[in-house]
Amino acid sequence: MTSTLLSRPSTATLNAPTIRSFPGGLTVIAEQVPVEAVNLSLWLNVGAAVEPDPIAGTAHFLEHMIFKGSDRLQMGEFERRIEARGAVTNAATSHDYTHFYITSAPQDFAHLAPLQMDVVMNPQIANDAFDRERHVVLEEIRRAEDNPRRRLFQQTISLAFEELPYRRPVLGSEAVIESLTAEQMREFHNTWYHPRSMTAVAVGNLPVDRLINTVAEGFFQISSHDGSGLGTFDDVPPEPAFAEVTRREYVDPSLQQARLCLLWRVPGLNQLDETHALDILGTILGQGRTARLIRDLREERGLVTRIGAGNLSYRMQGVFQVSAQLPTENLEEVEAAIVRHIEDLHAKPVLDSEIDRIRTQVANRFVFGNERPSDRANLYGYFQALIGDLEPAIVYPETVRRLTPKDLQQAAQRYLSPKAYGVVIARPE
Repeated sequence: MTSTLLSRPSTATLNAPTIRSFPGGLTVIAEQVPVEAVNLSLWLNVGAAVEPDPIAGTAHFLEHMIFKGSDRLQMGEFERRIEARGAVTNAATSHDYTHFYITSAPQDFAHLAPLQMDVVMNPQIANDAFDRERHVVLEEIRRAEDNPRRRLFQQTISLAFEELPYRRPVLGSEAVIESLTAEQMREFHNTWYHPRSMTAVAVGNLPVDRLINTVAEGFFQISSHDGSGLGTFDDVPPEPAFAEVTRREYVDPSLQQARLCLLWRVPGLNQLDETHALDILGTILGQGRTARLIRDLREERGLVTRIGAGNLSYRMQGVFQVSAQLPTENLEEVEAAIVRHIEDLHAKPVLDSEIDRIRTQVANRFVFGNERPSDRANLYGYFQALIGDLEPAIVYPETVRRLTPKDLQQAAQRYLSPKAYGVVIARPE
């Protein structure tokens, strides 16, 4: 067992998590904070991206089944025990991770934490419960398909990724979920839910050793997984940048105005250092009333109803995108204006005042994002599970402060071509 206390001089007053690694691969991160709550977050670096196409949607469906009990906990018993002590629990699935959490009072943590670990590591996945929950998941898929914003996002992502698994929706398709079996889900769980795939984070008002021991003892008491069939991640290369302007258009009768999205394939979390400048460029272009695109196209020229920009980082690759809602007759003019703004980022360095604004925003958000135990647990769990390192999360404000106008200009020149990008347009009927 190895233990590490991670902190840095500039952020030590905010973040000082302890990381402890156990035989078998389990990583536990703990931090005591003076808030009368404890959050336990279980992060598995397993999501929809590891699914073969024939069972796409299994990771999300499994998230539902986790709450249906274990050999030790009957159906509904987990939720009853949680609610009886005023605690809360929930979960989320993405392409790159699955996340389960519980927040309780400090005095209840030792009692409730093992329950959370039990249902995650030993779900019953009974056939009858599986068949009942299938209808819930199918309804969730139908609601997603009825949402214009989700439809646009899926069109954008499927254009961004022709080969990588991010092209598929996390929820899966109706056809796959209707044909999926409980045995296939049990096999998926046995393959991927293992200590080496998990980071357990406990943050709250208990001593660090007590937090760690509670998690470790609870985990090894309930876990019978021997690691057989443990899945491994393939080293999948990123897809090449667009070679030309590539368009996709469709009609959405539910829209009142058109939607426009420009996108570029950029580095992901496996090239983390390359993502920082792109994060800042997204903020400069499209986040906040003084952002370039918002000021130009919405506030001054009135060509769009909404516009924003951002950098979305998956594990294997990322997508830089600019999205707008606008009258159909303005589509061509707005696309040309966005391209001109990209050209400006190539031609001249951004202003020091723009970077100073973002440095202040990042620093403040970092402080605000450290207020609750769940905020810290999410920060630590996400970075440890997906990157295997907490330091980039903790020093992020310092990293942003070190970026220069030249760094941002070079990132734009390298990754945001004004002559080769993807375009998705959704037109109202």
